[in-house]
Amino acid sequence: MKAAAPLRGTQSLVGQMGWVFERPSLTALELGWRWLFGIPFLAVCWFRVQVMFDKHELYVSGLPSIDFQNPWVASVQLAHACSLYRPVLVEAFAWLMPSAALAWVVISGLGRSLVFKRLDPMLPFRPLRMMVLQAAWLALFCATWWGWLCAMQWVASTHITTGAEPDLVGYSMWAIFLSLGFFTAWALLSWPFTIAPLIASLEDEDTALSALGQSFQLGKVFSGKLIEINLVMGIVNLALIVVAMVLSAAPLPFSDQLGPDAMYSVWAVATVFYLVASDYFQVVRLKGLLEFWKMFRGGLAEG
Repeated sequence: MKAAAPLRGTQSLVGQMGWVFERPSLTALELGWRWLFGIPFLAVCWFRVQVMFDKHELYVSGLPSIDFQNPWVASVQLAHACSLYRPVLVEAFAWLMPSAALAWVVISGLGRSLVFKRLDPMLPFRPLRMMVLQAAWLALFCATWWGWLCAMQWVASTHITTGAEPDLVGYSMWAIFLSLGFFTAWALLSWPFTIAPLIASLEDEDTALSALGQSFQLGKVFSGKLIEINLVMGIVNLALIVVAMVLSAAPLPFSDQLGPDAMYSVWAVATVFYLVASDYFQVVRLKGLLEFWKMFRGGLAEG
């Protein structure tokens, strides 16, 4: 009898998509904790932006008169606006970012613990461990994001200089290459932080950090499945962004007939679509990780 071909991570995710779709409460729970953080955070950001514009009125920065048809002129105008608002933004970020990070760690730790409990009622509820692991994930995410920003700054400083013709082709090539590189690096580095909460819950590790350390020692086959899931979900997220952009731009030829208020509604609908779809696939990923743990490590917890 011919042996069955090994199951790929992407093949298992197709089945998990249907399973999660039939249980909308899981996606609603994921949406709930994310929006519980996101809505107040955006409200505070909006308030700080209003304070910034009260201190330096918008017309002074030249933002309303940016010439988007000429990218070189627009870049100079944007640089002028950034230099004007940078001190205010740095002052706000000094307290806003640490406060937001702390709030996100607490809310995401509680919310993600509830999602895991809803996925499998047998899982223990350990929000404190989840908070520690979410803080580690956030630190890695911020480091990756900072590295990408530094890389983009290097590309701009070496290909767009004063007194010389801008190398637009070289700039675009390096920007695309480095962006894809950081995207791949994130997929290759972040999977231990995604599986660590399950390790902490299912294998009775003493601390969150020991669970994180254990997630680096899962074996080549299991780790390969996790990396594959991370890469696929990253591509899915990019695809959702493209779909949302298409939905936002599709009515533009009819904007004169629809009116500006209708366009705002279209943009709002596209944004909500992206957020809901993204959180749905987040739950699909968690369900896939849980099933792979049962497949590769379930006997460890029972033995």
